Amino acid sequence: MKLNPLAAIYGGVVGARNALYDSRWLRARALRGPVISVGNLSTGGAGKTPFVILLGELFKSRRIKFDVLSRGYGRKTRGVRMVEPGGLPRDFGDEPLLMARRLEVPVVVGEDRYEAGRFAESRFGPQLHLLDDGFQHRGLARDFDIALVTPEDARDRLLPAGRLREPLRALERADAVVLASGAAAESFALEGKIVWRVRRGIVPKNIPERPIVFCGIARPQNFLLQLRAAGIDPVAEAFFRDHHSYTEKDIRDLLQLRQRSDAGGFVTTEKDAVNLGAYLGALAPLAVIPVKMELADATNAVDTMLCVIEGRRARS
Repeated sequence: MKLNPLAAIYGGVVGARNALYDSRWLRARALRGPVISVGNLSTGGAGKTPFVILLGELFKSRRIKFDVLSRGYGRKTRGVRMVEPGGLPRDFGDEPLLMARRLEVPVVVGEDRYEAGRFAESRFGPQLHLLDDGFQHRGLARDFDIALVTPEDARDRLLPAGRLREPLRALERADAVVLASGAAAESFALEGKIVWRVRRGIVPKNIPERPIVFCGIARPQNFLLQLRAAGIDPVAEAFFRDHHSYTEKDIRDLLQLRQRSDAGGFVTTEKDAVNLGAYLGALAPLAVIPVKMELADATNAVDTMLCVIEGRRARS
């Protein structure tokens, strides 16, 4: 396989940066409350947001207070901001809005997640922090590091030749590796690692007859396959870029597609519903499909995290 020179340069920069952190020439800053980081190796589609929501629901069931720290990808604002659940993606990012609405806990966005955490602690005290998309954000110290992997990761290449932000050996930093989308443990070097398995599915409800499926997510074909596995066979498809912000023209195009294909309505994802905003009602009937993620042996997984965190905090 011919090596992409840009990928080689990118890999060298990533490796040098990680080496500076590993040798402690660069130091991560620690918050007062414990931090659980959820991340992955690729540029999207591994299920980080559904997994953060899953962990949040598990913590809520145990009455553990927590907040979520996120970069706020795609927002037009800068600095540290508390997410307003009724707000707009341009102000907070689509995924932070989705997490705030689903979990009903504080979600704070900021380019610097340490400053976002300090803001959260100034408002809510040193409670547990869930760090969204944090695997590469090494400037913030974490007490437990989780990395999700997919089957595609095992055969992918570094940016810009592929979608990987780091090589597979970066999984050595993870405390737990989550096998998502049917990933096989044998495809990764996971000796000595905590390995969890998740099942990701959809919850189809009120699907219109002869629907059009549209979405702006990282791996739209996976969503399409899940729909077909649930017995939903769209008459047409329209795919947009991940985190797509819908415009009036997009709505006109979708309505014209509906007319041409004699469709009975639309089907999309929760993230797209956030990005549709005020246009949501223009596409009725529209079925918004939630993603549901289940963690095998979830009770033991949560116990393991809390035990590791308690031990590390006691030694620090």
